[in-house]
Amino acid sequence: MKKKLEIGDKAPEFCLKNQNDEDICLENFKGKWIVLYFYPKDNTSGCTKEAIGFTERKEDFEKLNAVILGVSPDSTKSHRNFIEKKELKITLLSDPEHNVLETYGAWQLKKMYGREYYGVVRSTYLISPDGKIAYIWTKVKVAGHVNAVYEKLKELSA
Repeated sequence: MKKKLEIGDKAPEFCLKNQNDEDICLENFKGKWIVLYFYPKDNTSGCTKEAIGFTERKEDFEKLNAVILGVSPDSTKSHRNFIEKKELKITLLSDPEHNVLETYGAWQLKKMYGREYYGVVRSTYLISPDGKIAYIWTKVKVAGHVNAVYEKLKELSA
């Protein structure tokens, strides 16, 4: 069992393919704030609302020196379709082996209708420019989440 990540921990390094099949690594963003959010599935209602929310606020985040990265187990092709269909302006990363999802504690045993299965628990990590975890949201509810992340970023970057 991996140690649960906490505020103040160094954010675990990773490299994943983005929607254009390019390698995107955490270290590419040294000196920037990173909003790393984990979501279950492209083109589902909650995930679409969250992705559109981050797209709509992208410039606000950029003004605070922040980059937004979404991670799900979907393929890069699925991400490309999702981005084109919904006109998203954020980077989506593909983690089909769940390595990064597991490292960040977002891949967990879930229960629905009495059935147990592994899946993505919607969660967001705010990573500071020095590579440390500045804030964590777990079991995220989509409504109001993007604004909560923005407000926390504004507070911590002030």
